[in-house]
Amino acid sequence: MYLPKTNPETTIPTPSLYEKDFYAWTQEQASLLRNQQWSQIDLLNLIEEIESLGKQQRQELRNRLSLLIGHLLKWEYQSERRSRSWLATIRIQRLDVAELLEVNPSLKSYLEEALQKAYIKSVELAVKETELSRRTFPVECPYSLSQILEDSFYPGKASEWEKE
Repeated sequence: MYLPKTNPETTIPTPSLYEKDFYAWTQEQASLLRNQQWSQIDLLNLIEEIESLGKQQRQELRNRLSLLIGHLLKWEYQSERRSRSWLATIRIQRLDVAELLEVNPSLKSYLEEALQKAYIKSVELAVKETELSRRTFPVECPYSLSQILEDSFYPGKASEWEKE
């Protein structure tokens, strides 16, 4: 395991490569792994970074769902302000969620939990962008996961935008 070097004159640890230059550290760790130099690997920081990568994927899923649901709420509750921009955001977020799940199929088991967490942020987005009261929106997400991810689902009354 890699330990930071210490300066014998001051006994204050000198910053490790991980602390000084993260990118260089990642390249060094990859090289050490590739060359099977196990004793030189910065194991503690490597474990932390791998765990962090998994957490980032979960966060990415929640963020995409938040944007998607927020725009579905806007679509439904401010139908008179629907725009190509909203439509594009809905479509792009659906594509991004699908791609994320394709690349990380194990995230599918996290979808329900992610939906619950994402909905809270979705309401905040809708409140901010519509200037409607928070009470306007349901306490729980009014859409099922299958509806949210379905390309043809747009809540509320049909509009000209959905025909495109």
